[in-house]
Amino acid sequence: MSDDLNAMAVFAAVAEARGFRAAGDRLGVSASAVSQSLRKLEEGLGVILVRRTTRSVHLTEAGERLYASVRPALEEVRAAVAAIGELGDEPRGTLRLVVSGGAEGFLRETVIGAFLAAHPHIRLDLAVTNEITDIVGRGYDAGIQLGEIIDRDMIAVPVSGDLRLVVVGSPSYFATHRKPKQPRELVEHECINWHPTPDARAYRWEFTEKGREISVAVPTRVLTTDPVLIARLARGGVGLAMLYEHQAREDIERGELVEVLREFSTPFPGFYLYYPKRRHASPALRAFIGHLRGARDGARAPRGRRRQPPGRSTR
Repeated sequence: MSDDLNAMAVFAAVAEARGFRAAGDRLGVSASAVSQSLRKLEEGLGVILVRRTTRSVHLTEAGERLYASVRPALEEVRAAVAAIGELGDEPRGTLRLVVSGGAEGFLRETVIGAFLAAHPHIRLDLAVTNEITDIVGRGYDAGIQLGEIIDRDMIAVPVSGDLRLVVVGSPSYFATHRKPKQPRELVEHECINWHPTPDARAYRWEFTEKGREISVAVPTRVLTTDPVLIARLARGGVGLAMLYEHQAREDIERGELVEVLREFSTPFPGFYLYYPKRRHASPALRAFIGHLRGARDGARAPRGRRRQPPGRSTR
């Protein structure tokens, strides 16, 4: 019986991690041990649960049906383990978080380092991605994402405070290009733009003009999924970029970037940590929430309207 339960746990880890090595890392065993356990489970059931290729792992129809059946039970087991963990003096275990691109900037090394120093028995497993992720299906404890796209059935805890997007260019760029005075004038400029995934559309830059929300399909000279590269190219004079204000602030203060169109940029709700209402928050997750709340005290910005900025995922 214990072998069957262990095999099911291995199968669930493979289904959530979509890979033998990643599943093994989560379970603390080798990829070959994961493969062997899964093969024995498939032989015992008489069906193929997983299709393996050199680059990826996909569940078969039988695998999808089995995972859908065992997932609720696994959630109950995890909740029970978390509840038992509360009887201990210190939170412990691995806290798995999926973080939206752009939000990782708020998890500074000082924040993470201080949290780990305060909780020596907790390990962090952080995944940074611009894709919408099913945190329950993929086995994450929580996610960090823009508040406007978090489902209503989630508990959401503010992480960043409100945000602002700014349009910036380098002094060398503006030496040969006239500064735009209206968002519509951006069509006359070279722009460095962002999209969340390689197959997604380029982001339409969003503004507020006379109380009305507008978006501009800017001419894109460079399109990338990497906000860090966007900032670097903007500093190099390649074109205009739209960045989070906190990302561009030091470059603006040093004079390496010049902000334009500020009067058309309005603050909007920022990033939140979220997890399902129906899931019992583990002691490790509660400790992390408390730490984030303490880290952002005194750093709140004025509330503003919602907007879809670079670094967020799109549905």
